[in-house]
Amino acid sequence: MRHSRRSHIVTALWASLAVLTLAGCATNEPQPPPAPAQTPVVPTLPPAFPPQQLVGRWGLTAYHNPADRERTVKAAANQCRNPYVITLGPAGGVMMHLADQSTPSELALKGAPGGKTYVGPKDEPPGSIQDREVVSFDGKVLILRWMDPEVQGRYGTMVYVRCAPERHHRPVRHKPKPKPTAPAQR
Repeated sequence: MRHSRRSHIVTALWASLAVLTLAGCATNEPQPPPAPAQTPVVPTLPPAFPPQQLVGRWGLTAYHNPADRERTVKAAANQCRNPYVITLGPAGGVMMHLADQSTPSELALKGAPGGKTYVGPKDEPPGSIQDREVVSFDGKVLILRWMDPEVQGRYGTMVYVRCAPERHHRPVRHKPKPKPTAPAQR
């Protein structure tokens, strides 16, 4: 009888061990990864102004400290001797440089809710990492802030001041000197 009782205990222990093992497997199953947080899609709206208003020659400077803004605007006007030129792109955007790019790319003006306007690659939604937000624009002064915090830290807030139209100097025409006339012979 002792032997059968011992075998019942061993059987019960094995059964308990099996139940615990199965229970452990059920709770240790890998959980599916959480769904990636989706960034909210910002609808692209018409910009506050057309790209044609940015075309032209601009004095360009930047500031990091907002207290330097007015001084920087004045300094940008002095940069018109070596202006930053914005032209229209072939698809209706503006030709400007992206961060760390040596050649200009065609960028779109993208409107966003709240009356915001961004300048950046047209295939990205407004406010994307390569965009610049239009902080202000009055037709003469354009202030752009980089959306990428690292780029903003390096380049600062960009200030563009419209340069006066180029004056094309006409060559000066000198009147020909009258030829000396020979005295009349009598």
